[in-house]
Amino acid sequence: MKTLSPRKKPVPPLENGDRLDQKTFHKRYEAMPDHIRAELIGGIVYMSSPMKPNHGRMGTRLMRWLGEFEEATPGTEVLDGATNILGPESETQPDGSLLILPECGGQTWIGKDGFLHGPPELVAEIGYATESIDLNAKMLDNEKAGVLEYVVVALRSDRVFWFIRRRGRFKELPPGPDGFYRSETFPGLWLDPAALLRRDGRKVLTVLRQGLSSAEHAAFVARLAKKRSS
Repeated sequence: MKTLSPRKKPVPPLENGDRLDQKTFHKRYEAMPDHIRAELIGGIVYMSSPMKPNHGRMGTRLMRWLGEFEEATPGTEVLDGATNILGPESETQPDGSLLILPECGGQTWIGKDGFLHGPPELVAEIGYATESIDLNAKMLDNEKAGVLEYVVVALRSDRVFWFIRRRGRFKELPPGPDGFYRSETFPGLWLDPAALLRRDGRKVLTVLRQGLSSAEHAAFVARLAKKRSS
């Protein structure tokens, strides 16, 4: 008599508010339809709502800003919405990430599963419906994981928050006297938050290019090149 193999149990779908570990979340997420977007933050599943035009408009400008920095800074890389496995209770999809490549001393790596593991040096989020999550639960996960700088473009508050790691904790980074933010992890990454919020892409890039022409940026590029060749 032929022995029937037991049927595999179907993978349960993700539901908003599920409490899961990262491995279980990842398995269920991969079984979901491609159009579904979800994140695991502090062991809790957050299902994303449809993206509105104001988020998309800001995302275009944010990625252009980060992308121009990447082009001028060999040894860095920008990721747009890529899954990031931060730890046993955290798997996020930040709107933007700026990395130092592993061969240049960065702290992320691509696992055998093909996904990004470890904390990006800089994470950027656009918050409207998710503003409270971005500034609380998700920020805490990024802090615990070791992210060095964390930026939230808070559309409801009409404000840009920039946090930097100090003794293992995020502290808000104040803008300079001219109102511009200047990254410490990525010298030359300058941002005019007022221009970004009013979607003045030309001014955002003008200020960035001032940073890219600075001596600090040139020294940073040289350090990355030295690490790559060592």
